Amino acid sequence: MNQDISNLSEMKDFVTSLARGLKVIKAFDSNHSRLTLTEVAKRTDLNRAAARRFLFTLNALGHVESDGKLFWLSPTILELGYAYLASQPIVDTVQPFIEEVSKKTGESCSVCVLNGTDVVYIARHLTHHIMSVSLNVGTRLPAFVTSMGRVLMATKSSYEIDDILTRSELKQFTEYTFTEPTKIKEELENTRLQGYSIVNQELELGLRSIAVPILTQRGQVVAAINVSTQAARISEEELIQRILPSLQSAAKEICDVLPD
Repeated sequence: MNQDISNLSEMKDFVTSLARGLKVIKAFDSNHSRLTLTEVAKRTDLNRAAARRFLFTLNALGHVESDGKLFWLSPTILELGYAYLASQPIVDTVQPFIEEVSKKTGESCSVCVLNGTDVVYIARHLTHHIMSVSLNVGTRLPAFVTSMGRVLMATKSSYEIDDILTRSELKQFTEYTFTEPTKIKEELENTRLQGYSIVNQELELGLRSIAVPILTQRGQVVAAINVSTQAARISEEELIQRILPSLQSAAKEICDVLPD
C-alpha cells in the first residue's frame, strides 16, 4: 500500500514530512476505516511518536476525528478530492455523455484516468450492480487487468509499459487473468492496433468490459471510457457490434467539446 519514499527523500526539494502526512491519510481505506495509533504506525512504517504527531495535526486541521482510542477520516478530507474534480474540465464534460451511453446500451458506463499503476474513476453512471465491490468516483483498480487501463497503457512507450508492469502487483484475480508480462504486452499491442480493449472475466468472474480512449483535439489521450456488462448477458461479439459504436461516438463527441 505504501510507496517507498526513502529514495525520494534525497531530492533537494522533497518535503519528507508532507509525504509522511499523506501516507497517514492513505492508511485509511474501506477495510481500515477506523484505526488505533499503533495500527496507523504499522501501516505507515512510522514510529508511534511520529504517527501521533501527524494524527494530532490532521485532527487539529479537521481532517481526522478520534474518540481517544480510534482515529478515522472526517468529511473534511473530501475537500482534497474535490479540489482535483473541480480543477479538471473533463469531469463535468463527460457526465452527460456517459449517461447517454448508458441510456442507449442499458449498461453501466464509466470514465477513468491513469494514475501510476492504477486507473482512477472520475465519472460513472450505474445501471446494474455487476461487481462484488462498489465502484464510485475515486475508486482505484489495477490498470493491467482492466479494459480502461489497457486502453490507456497502450498509448505509452515500451519503457513506460515495462515500468508500469514492474511496479504492478500482477495478481491472479480469476482463472482468466493474464499475469505474464509478455501476454499483457500482446494484449496492449492488440489494443493499440484495433483502438479498443475487451477484458473478459479477468478482474472478476462474470464481468466483461470494453473501453476506448478519449482524446483531445490535439490527439492526446487523456482518459478512457468503458461499458461493463455481465458476461452471461452479453457476448464479446455483441460488445463489438452494439456497444463499441456507442463508446466510439461518445469519445468523439467528448473530444469535440474538450478545451485544448
